[in-house]
Amino acid sequence: MDAGLKRELEQKVYAGERLTREDGIALYESDDLAWLGGLAHHVRTQKNGDVVHFNVNRHLNMTNVCTASCAYCSFQRKPGEKDAYTMRIEEAVRLAKAMEGDNLTELHIVNGLHPTLPWRYYPRSLKALKEALPQVSLKAFTATEIHHFETISGMSASDILDELIDAGLESLTGGGAEIFDWEVRRHIVDHRTHWEDWSRIHRLAHSKGLKTPSTMLYGHIEEPRHRVDHVLRLRELQDETGGFQVFIPLRYQHDFVDMKDGKIRNRLQARTTMATGAEALKTFAVSRLLFDNVPHVKVFWVMHGLSTAQLALNHGADDMDGSVVEYKITHDADDFGTPNKLTRDDILELIRDAGFRPVERNTRYEIIREYPGPDGERRESPQPMRV
Repeated sequence: MDAGLKRELEQKVYAGERLTREDGIALYESDDLAWLGGLAHHVRTQKNGDVVHFNVNRHLNMTNVCTASCAYCSFQRKPGEKDAYTMRIEEAVRLAKAMEGDNLTELHIVNGLHPTLPWRYYPRSLKALKEALPQVSLKAFTATEIHHFETISGMSASDILDELIDAGLESLTGGGAEIFDWEVRRHIVDHRTHWEDWSRIHRLAHSKGLKTPSTMLYGHIEEPRHRVDHVLRLRELQDETGGFQVFIPLRYQHDFVDMKDGKIRNRLQARTTMATGAEALKTFAVSRLLFDNVPHVKVFWVMHGLSTAQLALNHGADDMDGSVVEYKITHDADDFGTPNKLTRDDILELIRDAGFRPVERNTRYEIIREYPGPDGERRESPQPMRV
């Protein structure tokens, strides 16, 4: 990068000026990862100090049957396929109750777009889960699922959200975003929910008082300019609604092993390579610098590995996704090596080992408990990157 441009970008960041599309593309073109990380860490520290947030959550996928066949997805199954499943509501409640231990605070629910399940299945599921786990927040359904519910119910998204909120919904999930630019999206997505409907549904959710996450699936066939465009669309919507709590870059995964039924469903991997750790850290840093109006950036350790997740905390991230027990959407795609579960103590150790102070939060990012940071008396105790 030209030295003059580098100084100009530094000055804008330290002055708190909003970065432009051209700035974002220039940042991605830099090969100075330490410099990028330092800038992002400065912004992250201004917003969140030495804190890393986490929560104790569990993931529940009530069905993997899906009408779509998205090119990157290894989770979906068609009706009648081996390993296709759909839970009865009682079964979902029983499984969720089994996850209740260890002071669980959040249940994260994402499903396939089932072709025949009736709309009423979904609010009834939430109502039953909330009755069984009244202290647990329900973060459920992507905007793609809400759009699907419009189709199968004949109702508007506004009425659908009202009914789901009455049943116990506290937040949508951030999925279904992938990459918004149509140049890329038409090659990777096989459902009809694109930027216009995704943004419409999150805008509606925000107008009803819900706070939601936002995501980006990166590291496949997109280019850095598509990532910049994606973040800037979200930034503009955040200017309008203020409803996004967190941005979550999600690393695209290959199928590393054959599926149980012998099929490889990921149609992108023959022409892609997964993002390297360095590319992941650059993505976190540039996203933190561009997305100036979202308070948190989360690293989902399941998709990045534990070491890269820790390093992301020094490259703009201030949140580490919680103690997932089973995450089928990723673990059906790979043998990546991440564990199925981290306990609260595991997460505390990871955060401290990276040099930060752990803070347990709930779905609304309200603080549940603050924990001591790294032991300052230990000579080898890590410290966050200095800014």
